[in-house]
Amino acid sequence: MAKIAINIATGSLQQDEIIVGIDLGTTNSLVAIIHPESKKPIALKEHNSRSLVPSVIHFEAGNNITVGEEAKQYLVTDPANTIFSAKRLMGKTYQDIKNHAGSIAYKIIDEENKLVKVQVGNTFYSPVDLSSFVLKELKKQAEHILKTPVSKAVITVPAYFNDAQRQATRDAGKLAGLDVLRIINEPTAASLAYGFGLNKTEAKTIAVYDLGGGTFDISILNIAGGVFEVLSTNGDTYLGDDDLDAAIANHWVQENNFGGNASTHRQALRLIAEEAKKHLSANDNFNTVYGGKAISIGREAF
Repeated sequence: MAKIAINIATGSLQQDEIIVGIDLGTTNSLVAIIHPESKKPIALKEHNSRSLVPSVIHFEAGNNITVGEEAKQYLVTDPANTIFSAKRLMGKTYQDIKNHAGSIAYKIIDEENKLVKVQVGNTFYSPVDLSSFVLKELKKQAEHILKTPVSKAVITVPAYFNDAQRQATRDAGKLAGLDVLRIINEPTAASLAYGFGLNKTEAKTIAVYDLGGGTFDISILNIAGGVFEVLSTNGDTYLGDDDLDAAIANHWVQENNFGGNASTHRQALRLIAEEAKKHLSANDNFNTVYGGKAISIGREAF
């Protein structure tokens, strides 16, 4: 990444250009830079805020679009116009995702042998369009924090992404006003984060497990002379945290008769399931009340 000088008086970065690193995730995304002093990667965030930006897009009346935490609140109140997990749709046809379409509250167009599109009102959006909105938000936040324009980026993608999916990611970056200099496999990025491959004389074969929002996979990498080669990758593209949340929500729906719209309940319970997982990281049981009914789950469920 480019070297950065800082104007101490203003706190702004002084240089011709800056290159950011972006993790465009299924559930959350973030943007990072190499710190000019420590030379270490840091995730950008506002003061006292999270570095993670939910990969959620909400379309309001009048073509207003919100992304991130602000959009996430509409998953329950306006699910038909709130898009999540768009990365899962990248490069896919309806045939590829039809068995899982029932868990999605927004409308996916069923056109045989054509790449999927999402319908919001009378407008159709491709996964590239949707991903570009998330990238635009990350770009805007980075520019606000760094006080300098951002136009160049490196973006990570799953190792199993094919050429069409990688090109779609580049196209999304272009729509967001970013020159995507390189697409890097996520396991390669994870290896670099832990220091593998920095010593050009080392030769290693390593395994990288990636439990993300949309998939759980493993990649075997060979590292020699600073060159990373993905030897093999495998996994389940429908065994990610999104699926764990959905499974917990379905469990609660089946346990209780909440009445009303089951789809709305699943959306609300999916968000509660996310909080339950966090709670169970340090506790044995999670208990709360939803729809006037007590719901709970324990660590043993996992």
